[in-house]
Amino acid sequence: MLDHDLGPFGIKAERWNIAAGLTYIPATPFHRLGIHIGAPVNASCRCDGRQHRRLQAHGDIDIVPSGLDGEWEDDADCTILRLWISPAIVRSAAKDLEIDPDSIAVSPRFQHRDPGIEHIALALETQMRTEEPADRLFVESLGKALAVRLIGGPLRPTIAARQKLSSSQRRRLIEFIDSNLDRDLSLAQLAEVAAISVSHLKVLFRRSFGMPVHQYVIRRRVEHARSLLAIGELSISQVALAAGFAHQSHMAQAMKRILGVTPAGISRLRQ
Repeated sequence: MLDHDLGPFGIKAERWNIAAGLTYIPATPFHRLGIHIGAPVNASCRCDGRQHRRLQAHGDIDIVPSGLDGEWEDDADCTILRLWISPAIVRSAAKDLEIDPDSIAVSPRFQHRDPGIEHIALALETQMRTEEPADRLFVESLGKALAVRLIGGPLRPTIAARQKLSSSQRRRLIEFIDSNLDRDLSLAQLAEVAAISVSHLKVLFRRSFGMPVHQYVIRRRVEHARSLLAIGELSISQVALAAGFAHQSHMAQAMKRILGVTPAGISRLRQ
């Protein structure tokens, strides 16, 4: 059972194998989602004073707000992809969209269908079960996107079709990112540098740089690491830390994917 700790990102994804029969899920401080994976089962659930009976199929989603418990009963074993998200992320997403956070409420929904939520959940699960450290910028982006869908707001803030970051905003972001590659950067930090909301940053950054924030930062880390390796004053493990990677294998994986060469390969070119 989940403890009351979602780690540094305020969001968590886990795949659970559920045995046939009755499962009680206690209330938590977090909003939670359960996405049915695989073959359909006959199911019933009791939550929020209501009883729901249905044939639960692949992709069906139950959304349960914080503070609500419930019972789920299935007539066969099944697999559920569970997500937990902090209400703080939902409130922050509402502010980004210029919605009063006190006016929103995540409502219980059962057998909900949303391919976007399913895609976000699978991406989160992949990030969180890998042996490599989770990418903060990527996880935060997924968390914001999930929060927007939970509150039923627009998928993007209202932004003119051709609007991009100004030249001064781009310059400030480039300078800040390049000066802080060894730090664990967040969307909130970058939005503050650009003096815009996180939601505006995500849209305008992609338009201005041709890629999402997290991809740009990884590429800059790889380029910085390549420069340090070419100089040859630091060991490969020291270069990894200086470029903002958690460890040497994390850097090697990113470098191989982006440049098609390993750190050791770059080091050999000096010789």
